[in-house]
Amino acid sequence: MADEQLPVRWLPVPERARGMRLDRFLARRFADRSRSQFAAWIKQGLVMDEQGQPLRASATMRGGEQLQIAIPGIAPDSPKPPFPVVLHEDERIVVVDKPAGMLVHPTGTAFAWAIIGLARERWPDADIVHRLDRDTSGVLVLSKDPEANVFLKAAFKTREVVKHYEALVRGTLVAGTYNVREPIGEAEGPIRIQMAVRPDGLPAHTDIEVLAHREVGGHRLTHVRCRLHTGRTHQIRVHCAHIGEGIVGDRMYGVPPEVFLHAWENGVDESTVRAAGAPRQALHAASIRMPHPSGGEVEVHAPFPPDMARWWADPTCLPLDEGHSDVPRGTAALLGVGDEEPGDDTDDESARVG
Repeated sequence: MADEQLPVRWLPVPERARGMRLDRFLARRFADRSRSQFAAWIKQGLVMDEQGQPLRASATMRGGEQLQIAIPGIAPDSPKPPFPVVLHEDERIVVVDKPAGMLVHPTGTAFAWAIIGLARERWPDADIVHRLDRDTSGVLVLSKDPEANVFLKAAFKTREVVKHYEALVRGTLVAGTYNVREPIGEAEGPIRIQMAVRPDGLPAHTDIEVLAHREVGGHRLTHVRCRLHTGRTHQIRVHCAHIGEGIVGDRMYGVPPEVFLHAWENGVDESTVRAAGAPRQALHAASIRMPHPSGGEVEVHAPFPPDMARWWADPTCLPLDEGHSDVPRGTAALLGVGDEEPGDDTDDESARVG
């Protein structure tokens, strides 16, 4: 039987699985593992019902129940993180301040703590309205009911939502506002999830306003504010790299492809962080203004994150920024190289990564 001290993963069984054997259901749900593997894990008592009682491989799924799973790699291997700070909540929507290093939605079949799972523990019908990359911090909107989700996604699609981001970019951008209207499509090269400015891409429009410059100890940074007019995959990151040297800490844009490929194959190590310039990409979703599903508008702001504030105040602490608990480091966040989501700035449902 599973160690009761270990975290378990609660897995809902959809109605369409009614009548299926437990081992067959799990093998279909997690297609990278075999039915015989699941049969062995079930025999070890690693799959339980809602009351914590071990199940048999031949157990028949009713549909609508929940399973408790303690299988390594499928169950969590770390304690549940705290829920993000709630910036706004009413009867229809929730807006949170997503910390860097936390996924919005799980990717792949391996377990990872993600905001949507934590949110549904509080609000069972919660759903994601848009997404942020794992390394991006700031404003994230969730709906509390299906109708609100449909309404808000439509508002994103019709560009009724105004979003502003703040970023620290490498080098010194000439003061002013850059009206970047450059189409974005898949990049040519060894990184299959990378995007690029290309003439046959989808229309993409970002305003990039230079707020300030900083040069200390040979480190040159520019603080910018970005407004999105479209929502393409990695749009801000691509456009910042197009007009300058890219966002500090970005492991994909503004650096040689070998930086990302090394991290993909070996995990993020000190050499990766040094090459990228910071422990994570310095991109923050600062504010959002949107129509409310019950009428009127709502505007929400997320405070500038402590790590980016520290990097701006003292760029000499980069690239490693050692000794601070808020720095995304180790497996808690640096594995984000393999967990890119549909874009730090994506609300376009047609945009997908991988």
